[in-house]
Amino acid sequence: MSWLSTISLPRPHNQERLQVAWRRWDEKAPRPSDPAALALLEALFGNSPYLTETALKDPIFMADLWQAGPDTVLTTLESDLLSVRQSARAGSTPIEIATQLRRLKHKAALAVAVADIAGVWSLEKITGALSDFAGAALDALVDALLLQLDRDGQLRIAGDPQAAAFTVLGMGKLGAGELNYSSDIDLILLYDRDAPALADDEQVPRHFVRMARLLVQLLSETSVDGYIFRTDLRLRPDPGSTPLAMSVQAAELYYESVGQNWERAAMIKAHPVAGNRAVGGSFLGDLRPYIWRRHLDFAAIHDIHSIKRQIDAHRGGRTIGVMGHNVKLGRGGIREIEFFAQTQQLIFGGRNPALRLRGTCETLRALAYAGHISATAAEELIEAYGFLRRVEHRLQMVDDRQTHSIPTDEAGVDGIAAFLGYNDRAAFETDLLTRLRCVESHYAHLFEEAPSLAGPGGNLVFTGIEDDPGTLQTLRTLGFQDPSAAAGIVRRWHHGRYRATRSERARELLTELMPALLKALGETAAPDQALLNFDLFLNNLPAGVQLFSLFKSNPALLELVAAIMGSAPGLASHLSRRTQLLDSVLSPDFYNRLPAADVLVAELGAALAGAHDEQDILDTARRWTNDRRFQVGVQLLKRVVTPAQAGEAYADVAQATISGLCDRIERSFAEVHGSFSGRRLAVLGLGKLGSREMSATSDLDLIFIYDVPEGLEVSDGRQPLPSTQYYTRLSSKIVTALTALTNEGALYEVDMRLRPSGRAGPLANSLAGFETYHQQSAWTWEHLALTRARVIHGPETLAERLTAIIRSTLSRPRDPVVLVRDVADMRDRIAEHAAPRSPWDFKHLSGGLFDIDFVAQYLALRHAAQHPSILAPHPAEMLRRAAEAGLLAPDDATLLQATRTLLSDVQSLLRLTLNGDESAFDETKAPEGQRRLIAMTEGAADLDELRGRIGTQTQAAHAIYKRIVEDPARAAGWLPRRERRS
Repeated sequence: MSWLSTISLPRPHNQERLQVAWRRWDEKAPRPSDPAALALLEALFGNSPYLTETALKDPIFMADLWQAGPDTVLTTLESDLLSVRQSARAGSTPIEIATQLRRLKHKAALAVAVADIAGVWSLEKITGALSDFAGAALDALVDALLLQLDRDGQLRIAGDPQAAAFTVLGMGKLGAGELNYSSDIDLILLYDRDAPALADDEQVPRHFVRMARLLVQLLSETSVDGYIFRTDLRLRPDPGSTPLAMSVQAAELYYESVGQNWERAAMIKAHPVAGNRAVGGSFLGDLRPYIWRRHLDFAAIHDIHSIKRQIDAHRGGRTIGVMGHNVKLGRGGIREIEFFAQTQQLIFGGRNPALRLRGTCETLRALAYAGHISATAAEELIEAYGFLRRVEHRLQMVDDRQTHSIPTDEAGVDGIAAFLGYNDRAAFETDLLTRLRCVESHYAHLFEEAPSLAGPGGNLVFTGIEDDPGTLQTLRTLGFQDPSAAAGIVRRWHHGRYRATRSERARELLTELMPALLKALGETAAPDQALLNFDLFLNNLPAGVQLFSLFKSNPALLELVAAIMGSAPGLASHLSRRTQLLDSVLSPDFYNRLPAADVLVAELGAALAGAHDEQDILDTARRWTNDRRFQVGVQLLKRVVTPAQAGEAYADVAQATISGLCDRIERSFAEVHGSFSGRRLAVLGLGKLGSREMSATSDLDLIFIYDVPEGLEVSDGRQPLPSTQYYTRLSSKIVTALTALTNEGALYEVDMRLRPSGRAGPLANSLAGFETYHQQSAWTWEHLALTRARVIHGPETLAERLTAIIRSTLSRPRDPVVLVRDVADMRDRIAEHAAPRSPWDFKHLSGGLFDIDFVAQYLALRHAAQHPSILAPHPAEMLRRAAEAGLLAPDDATLLQATRTLLSDVQSLLRLTLNGDESAFDETKAPEGQRRLIAMTEGAADLDELRGRIGTQTQAAHAIYKRIVEDPARAAGWLPRRERRS
């Protein structure tokens, strides 16, 4: 009697596909005479395109199946696999072996499918057959690859693959012998570097990595014969930073030092499936204390519960349903049954070796026998597991896809129901829902006492190698634009790659901090960048426990660090290099306003006094300056100081830095080249340094002035230099000291284009030459710039003389017609060559900073001869003095000052949050946190309101500029360039 005569087969669901398949079969082979064989083919043709193609590819093999039965065919396939492995040992290449395995895989897939559909094999036999085939295929391919390395002279194993001490651990369903029909295989590839054949060969790791890459390629790639197995190596230790194949010694060190509880759970199912099984078995034996702990602390149990969240809320899995439900990851699905068993194994298996099993069903039985679950629970879960696995197999058999989801339409559900042998969809849906609800009930009961793991807004779980969908949604809600990348960064912390997260206690503290940390980072100007910056910060920490404990006890410090990481890139970069700055942040005087410039000069001078060589001087100056700038930036970020106060502080720090470096460099320069009867160099600051309005990213506009007494032609050192060469080289060394990038970072960019004759002029100018140039040769625009000049450093006498020359230059009588035309023309040149790049380009904006400053500077040059008191380095102060002198309408002065303050304040915050030019600000792409921070600066409800206020005030400011400068210039015959061209 045929084995088919006693079985029940599913009816063909798709009649159209059935008829097409019969026509193709008839072209290849005669139809079977046995009605049961006909029914078997119709069950394949009418339900599975993949099995149809497989059967049509080899009708002879299909005939063997219905005649001899799957058991007999399976025995033949096992023999064929053994022959393939013998072929590998006889010298067949890996490519030849892979080709043979692909052909056998087709036959094995068809045989297992027929046995499954016909119901003649148990679930254990079906999954066992798939797993055994995978192991045998791996054995043959690994042998072929190792022997190829031997033939190529890269291994010394004398034709014995076992000598290579290379083992393949099957993980997950392969390790447990529970592969599903279209399963990927999860592998860990290891070798024993102490094996005799590998000893003293430093190239072995490289060869094994190359072999691993080829193994995965040959297993996974698809040819005309199909593929062998899709392969995943991501369950190996720390897959983001370790090689594809690693030594057992390195793997053991990883697990014992930074292995996580979810990895312990994964190792429960680990089993040597190919290669040198003794090596794999010994490795797992050594890991037994790591996997099976006799005692678990609360944190470990908490972490074990967190693994549960990896399977919640996946593709519609939050609720139980039919259409679209994921029978593996969804509520009441296969993974919940597996997890139900695994977590209890982790908790109780350390004390009870009888629970140390790999199979899901056998584990459930063992848990019931040990009294940890009821016998009823075990029976119901085992029955549901078998049902759901059969559903999973039918879903995958349709198209050989690694899918676990029920179709999303009624026709698709009808097809799966028919393939499972149901006469109607309703009966299938009832049975499916019954099993899902049964599993959900047992699963929920197991975790009803579990601690809450929800973060702000939902899940925050970072165990495993896959993204938890609920966690991704939480991260998105918190403000992260790329939640998957964010989750990957957090998972990386738990692998202990950084010194700060190397200890188990540090990782536990970090896990506890995670909700507060991610919430704080999410509220910053740029959450994704904030997380990247915090990652860099962690990477540079020497240790983590102390700081994480500090964060835990001081939430305000954590919020501050988060704000820095997400809202001030420059501050974040400096803090990442100088993590010890957090100690100073906690000091009571950190938020006090900085002392006056002369106090800062003395402070830096004392710090530099301990520096012994040039490099030490540069590094000390950078540490001091950037620490002080960091302090100012934090005060500005936390709104302890106003942007104007921060501008003054930034300028005072710059002045102290210039003065301190000049002192040391002049001294060391004089030791070689002498001097000219003492120090005779002054540094003139212009632009924002001169007016004390610097921002976090301001450069330095400098002019170097020296004064050498008559009759002193060369310096008096052992290597004397003429005065011009002396001060040119000295000035160059000072500029280099200010701009050079060292291990301690950078200081400032230096702009010297405002010196006499600009780029064409000498780097340093004599006092007499400076005076003569500005009396005879300077352009009007150079005098406009000179209105903001201030002596930053130099001997008192020289500073006084230089200040007097500047005031005399600015106070001389001028032709008002020539002046107003020059000023208008200069502003027009700027407008033509540097149009505003965005509404936030406050310098170039019509009615922006240039327009307002040109009004102030024009009025200063126009009236200083009669009203010298109008002169002041700060343009807003010049406007105030002009109004006091009756030279500017008070309302105009008030509006220009208010507009300038508004623009300067917003500019200062933009530069802090962008670490660059404010014109690069793109409000359409700016994170909500940054938009909120900028708007908050001026008390606006949002960015739209702030932009509207800026537009209104700059429009009014431009009207004043036009009335005071442009209209009089036109009346004097001047025309803008665009009008001249037309």
